[in-house]
Amino acid sequence: MWLPKSLTDYELIDTSDGARLERWGDFILSRPDPQVIWKNTRRSPEWKRADAVYHRSNKGGGAWDIKNKSMPDSWTISTNGLVLCVKTMGFKHTGVFPEQAVNWEWAGELIRNAGRPIKVLNLFAYTGGATMACAAAGASVCHVDASKGMVAQAKENARLSGLENAPIRYIVDDCAKFVTREIRRGNRYDAIILDPPSYGRGPTGEVWKIEDSIGDFLELCREVLSDEPLFVLLNSYTTGLASSTMAYLLHLKIAESLGGSVTADEIGLVTSSTGMPLGCGASARWTK
Repeated sequence: MWLPKSLTDYELIDTSDGARLERWGDFILSRPDPQVIWKNTRRSPEWKRADAVYHRSNKGGGAWDIKNKSMPDSWTISTNGLVLCVKTMGFKHTGVFPEQAVNWEWAGELIRNAGRPIKVLNLFAYTGGATMACAAAGASVCHVDASKGMVAQAKENARLSGLENAPIRYIVDDCAKFVTREIRRGNRYDAIILDPPSYGRGPTGEVWKIEDSIGDFLELCREVLSDEPLFVLLNSYTTGLASSTMAYLLHLKIAESLGGSVTADEIGLVTSSTGMPLGCGASARWTK
């Protein structure tokens, strides 16, 4: 399992009964996690001190129960040299996926060691953790997401991280349509990051279902790579889409035609109360 080397303002405190307990800067949140299938005595007394708890609804979705009425709507955490905004958002989200820090570290190191200017295309880019990490390492980044609100949050994260003047281009668009236009325009990128949802819709109703769409989309991405590509990173939080499956896809769609090597593994976070890692998703990496 790939684990972040350091997370300054984040801690996975404990896991029990389908939930994880986390410290985000000065605040403690409890929220559901489908990976936590064990039922055990909660080891940490901090469960009772949670500032907010996300409860699932029997009708689907859920809502945050704010226990600490003085907790702000948003606050910031610092990690990996970045400052990122945290919020109690819909569907239990916070705007930050801390397990992705291991990929931020990996991509940043490749960019710093490249010895040349690197152009990164970040697709399904969400609130921009990977965008900020690549820009901080010296790359120019094109940040693409179908959600106007998420792109606005990415711009705010850039400002908070002192990267408001970094060479970042923000695009609100359907990712497949944008890549198709970039190919037609002759724009090319040295690195591509993909963090696709299991299911989603573009700004004008375009349907994305990862099992049906990811293979063809990777072929599109291959066409937008430069003549000297550095890496392709594919992330997934889709249950049943194993890291080995994504590695196979990268081999078929990228490595067979361009050479290079593919590695893949789970990504996760270490739980403070037990010292055990919690699996949080999977990543596959291609490097030339």
